[in-house]
Amino acid sequence: MNTFSVAKRVTKQILGDRRSLALLFVAPIFVLYLLSIMLNSGIDKPNLEGINLPQALMESLKNEINIVEVKDENKALDRVKNNIIDGLVKFENDKIIVTVEGSDMTASNSVKKSVPKAFNEYIHTSFASNPMLKQMGFRMIDSEYNYINGSENMTTFDTVAPLMMGFFIFFFVFLMAGVSFLRERISGTLDRLMATPIKRIEIVLGYFLGFGIFVMFQTLVIQLFMVYGLGITIKGNLILVLLVNVLLAAGSLTLGTLLSAFAKNEFQLFQFIPIVIVPQILFCGLFPLRETPIWVNILSKIFPLTYGADALKGIVLRGYGLSKVYMDILILFGYALLFIVLNSLALKKYRRL
Repeated sequence: MNTFSVAKRVTKQILGDRRSLALLFVAPIFVLYLLSIMLNSGIDKPNLEGINLPQALMESLKNEINIVEVKDENKALDRVKNNIIDGLVKFENDKIIVTVEGSDMTASNSVKKSVPKAFNEYIHTSFASNPMLKQMGFRMIDSEYNYINGSENMTTFDTVAPLMMGFFIFFFVFLMAGVSFLRERISGTLDRLMATPIKRIEIVLGYFLGFGIFVMFQTLVIQLFMVYGLGITIKGNLILVLLVNVLLAAGSLTLGTLLSAFAKNEFQLFQFIPIVIVPQILFCGLFPLRETPIWVNILSKIFPLTYGADALKGIVLRGYGLSKVYMDILILFGYALLFIVLNSLALKKYRRL
């Protein structure tokens, strides 16, 4: 009988908590829907440019690849380097030379899968149209792959490591800041502070600096482990990587304290994870967004991790300097500043009159 009484009380408690009901029913459906979009949006046909290709080979490539013929190789290589196109195919000295950017494994693998398939079709068509070629000792055309960034030996982990570095920093800082700030409220410490003449912005900045010391060390430890423990090669400046990670952590710290103001306990704080954290890992570049609906690309632009991951990928894998990632850095700084202001406004309801 007591068991049923406890069960009845728990049932009423959950039914009275709309956020718990949303966590149970709406959040899983939302996350699964996003996953279905991301996992079904691979690159069907890579976008390539061709130089000096035989007409028959060009036709075979068009069956497998979105390809156009160009004349200026240097401009084409610049487009590959800047990820405007996925690769360049050139016919030179009886050899097919394929150049890819290399830091995006999805695009590189799509090219390495599609080009040989088209090439085999070209050979098969050549033999079928003229059987004498085989008897005359028709020499197979060699192929060669060049990588602007990375190499043939680069693994999937190498390409996603910068993204995962940013995500783990963002996620764990969010949890630490949110739970810590929530406990300050529950213990009454925040109420006592709000009863003093201290300004709200001073309280927010104080918590930010206090948590920020530990966040700085956590960020440094994770970065050092990725580089020296896991052997991740960073082509760019280590200090610039640290700057991006610290700004990413600052945004996560202020976001965690902001959302904790709307939670009554740790369970309610964790309810924000499927809505705030999970979409960020899906949209930050871990999965290709090129073939996704337009609204997915637009939605990805509102998350701080999108800009942090873009900067980290550019610095780590492509060797970008400050001139290439300054916009991402400014946006991350803007997010941290915005969340600090919103934190100050959220504390209004705790100010005792």
